[in-house]
Amino acid sequence: MMQTVQLSLSDQRFAATVREAVSRNCAWHVESVQRPDPSVPSVLVMDEAAFARLPLPLFHPERIVLVSRKDPQSLAEAWNAGIVSVVSDDDPPNTVLLAIMAAALRVAKFSGISPNPSSEAAHLAPQNRVSISKILKIQ
Repeated sequence: MMQTVQLSLSDQRFAATVREAVSRNCAWHVESVQRPDPSVPSVLVMDEAAFARLPLPLFHPERIVLVSRKDPQSLAEAWNAGIVSVVSDDDPPNTVLLAIMAAALRVAKFSGISPNPSSEAAHLAPQNRVSISKILKIQ
């Protein structure tokens, strides 16, 4: 199953930039929506206007990428709602794309959807274990 990204952004130029970055780099299905549907297991990229229309508490807020102003009130509202990915429309497209990719990994955890369905999970083991006392220089 292909990963879906729902875009609910008022700024159409910014939305087009995000759509192109996601489509070019991830080959995911991108939908532009007026109101994101939280019942769909997808990444939700939204601005503050779309966020304000969602009922609280949010269903799996870790999959939301909020495009927000950098003022403390907006950031506090996002934090209190459980949103962990907040970007600005001033951020470069690669930063927004990175936030979307991180959210997609979190979606995969709760829905079983993989960002790359043909790949198997990689098992990473440290090659050279370093003791915590060496890292912290505990004497």
